[in-house]
Amino acid sequence: MKTIDDLQVAGRRVFVRADLNVPLDGETITDDGRIRAALPTITRLAEAGAKVIVASHLGRPKGAPDPKFSLAPVAKRLGELLDAHVEFATDTVGDSAKSTVAALGDGRVAVLENLRFNPGETSKDDAERGAFADSLAALADLYVGDGFGAVHRRHASVYDLPARLPHAAGDLIATEVGVLRRLTEDVKRPYTVVLGGAKVSDKLGVIEHLLERADRIVIGGGMAYTFLKAQGHEVGASLLQEDQLPAVRGYLERAKERGVEFVLPVDVMAAAEFPDLGAKAPTNPTVVAADAIPADLMGLDIGPRSRELYAAKLADAATVFWNGPMGVFEHPDYAEGTRAVARALIDSPAFTVVGGGDSAAAVRILGFDEKAFGHISTGGGASLEYLEGKTLPGLAALEG
Repeated sequence: MKTIDDLQVAGRRVFVRADLNVPLDGETITDDGRIRAALPTITRLAEAGAKVIVASHLGRPKGAPDPKFSLAPVAKRLGELLDAHVEFATDTVGDSAKSTVAALGDGRVAVLENLRFNPGETSKDDAERGAFADSLAALADLYVGDGFGAVHRRHASVYDLPARLPHAAGDLIATEVGVLRRLTEDVKRPYTVVLGGAKVSDKLGVIEHLLERADRIVIGGGMAYTFLKAQGHEVGASLLQEDQLPAVRGYLERAKERGVEFVLPVDVMAAAEFPDLGAKAPTNPTVVAADAIPADLMGLDIGPRSRELYAAKLADAATVFWNGPMGVFEHPDYAEGTRAVARALIDSPAFTVVGGGDSAAAVRILGFDEKAFGHISTGGGASLEYLEGKTLPGLAALEG
């Protein structure tokens, strides 16, 4: 896979496919982590004299312009972080994009409007997607893929566009791939994986793959209750995917056969109702045993004994991959499990990787120093699919 060092970028129009899909509250960016992660590549290209054309998706618009998914706030924030004016095109391949790019000087940066405002970006029809890629290619001389959070998508700007221009991987993708190789090739052991989040179904592929590679798998979040139920325990009103029980029982049996340790909560923080995440008012949770959750209560976080157990299970690891919170971390009553795992990773001498998505958001929301972790990924879904052993279209395109 070529890198930016393999390209002659001075004076040339360089299309950078970034991942600037940040959370917005109206026009306010609530977490600019992905923008900051894109800075090294954008800065390096601009300093080398390139005309930098930055493109990204944001949210899930329906293939047409939608003001609430505009990248205008992102362009403004990017300019603040670069301490330089950033041009903004109000479309992706229309008159605004063409005139903005035509006027762009060497070392300057422009952001195009949301790629997903055009139906060709996400189309399953090769011809429609290809036509949009042709329009994007007409704006640039070179392509740099740096949106790791989108490389598992067969989208026009990720998969089709690199075939139309000389291309290379940006610094972020090069870093992400290097980290993931450390989780799949010549892994330092013991290798512990922490998986959380709401649904077991979201993690089936990665659990399947990790059963062949990990020494220990620690389970938290809403998915833990399906595991507890599979062991025959009562989980009350907790989140439960009954259709996944046969698969989970199979995983537990295979883990036992292979000597992979599965670690589940021994106690949980429970309440009668899901908390109001907007109000964040106190909910007076109850600590109950994980194997005997009352019928009228739902588990919303791992409990104090589970926090100690999980920290102990992480203390002796040489490599740790964490994807998914331990509870409803957005509410202060149910954030301590996720906080405890983050703290255990910081205290561990292991090579620690936070696998994007809600885990990365939790690290920032809970106030931890990102530099205290070995690596925080920008792509939760992409990281998981890589660990599943899947071919990621965006990476395959860059390798072509």
